[in-house]
Amino acid sequence: MRKKVITGLFSVLLLGLTLTGCAGGSGTDSNKGASNGTTKSSAKKDVTLKLWAGQEDKEFLAKVTQNFIDENKNEANIKIEWSPMVEGECRSNLLGNVLEGADVYTTTDGDIQSIVAGGAASPVTNPDEIKANNMEASVNALTINDTIYGYPITADNGYFLYYNKKYFKESDVKDLDKMLSIAAKHKKKFAMDWTAGWYLYSFYGQTGLKVGLNKDGVTNFCDWNSKKNDITGVDVAKALIKIGKNPGFENTADWLGGIKKGTVIACVSGVWDESAIKAAWGSNYAASKLPSYTCAGKKVQMSCYFGYKMMGVNPYSKNLAWAHKLANYIANEDNQKLRFTMRGQGPSNIKAAESPEVKKAQAVQAVLAQSKYSELQRLGGNFWDPTKELGSTLASGKVADKDLQSLLDKTVKKVTASTVQ
Repeated sequence: MRKKVITGLFSVLLLGLTLTGCAGGSGTDSNKGASNGTTKSSAKKDVTLKLWAGQEDKEFLAKVTQNFIDENKNEANIKIEWSPMVEGECRSNLLGNVLEGADVYTTTDGDIQSIVAGGAASPVTNPDEIKANNMEASVNALTINDTIYGYPITADNGYFLYYNKKYFKESDVKDLDKMLSIAAKHKKKFAMDWTAGWYLYSFYGQTGLKVGLNKDGVTNFCDWNSKKNDITGVDVAKALIKIGKNPGFENTADWLGGIKKGTVIACVSGVWDESAIKAAWGSNYAASKLPSYTCAGKKVQMSCYFGYKMMGVNPYSKNLAWAHKLANYIANEDNQKLRFTMRGQGPSNIKAAESPEVKKAQAVQAVLAQSKYSELQRLGGNFWDPTKELGSTLASGKVADKDLQSLLDKTVKKVTASTVQ
């Protein structure tokens, strides 16, 4: 989902972690000493790098960046200035003032096209290494016109099913109708947020109905109102209304609150909620790909948007080669393993993903299983508000069948509207 962002001065952001290497050094041009992840110059350099990443990464990055400083102390006097930056807000802040932006930043594959178009992404220095070490899909997601513009760090940015084994068997969670029936029987809830188009898409992804970004990179195409497909827009809308009216369903963004109260026994979310859900359900915790649901008399597998997080490099960095070296270091195999250990995030690095610890992680395995029924999020800004309104309306059930086509036509008109005022 996208949020409106007010771009502030970078100096206001520099309130977080500052890590510094050994004092002294010549202060010569740092770009001469680092290339493709190696440094050969014998002269010591003063290198300052600004790093943007999420607040939740603070402890992880404190450890990783200190290791980076220590490992390179014989070649440079490195200072790393970390500032908290939500991945989804990185694009707006970076493009708002790229010259004052971070040297290295964390963002998502969904934003990299805009960042590249805005001239704020430097191509990776070691493309062959990146291709060899990471999942093909993660590399493809960061590739534009045959050029790789980021160092992949995760392969888990999607959603899937969490469920309580006290109530559901493995066979139950394959079918949403069965899950809703069990939840209603126990006066509990299956929770999901239909006010977010990101989640609402799950009911459309495998129906043949499409939404996405046009070649202009700004406007959307959408046929969620189609009357011609085998499964029509109205068919999906009717299915959603039926689900919304089921006593075992709850449309909410606060599934964690319901889980803690004991009212929610299944929900749709991502790896970011795993720790909290595990703590609440204990040995009854389980995760799986999303179930199928009934639409137009057919069983339709629920889909998801799936994406990848990455480290990007600002081409205007005064220490460009060192910025690439830091980004590549944060994204390497060992640090993706550490990220999994500290943050529970699924690696894009092939060897890291094959480690026994990752193989045992239910949430990571669930999102990877769900990724087979997914696509990359490529959407213009006009997608979010209309789909929020649509999801809320369908969940409420306060729309007559005869008015559904009109509702969908209006939604699609807003989603596909021009952004030119």
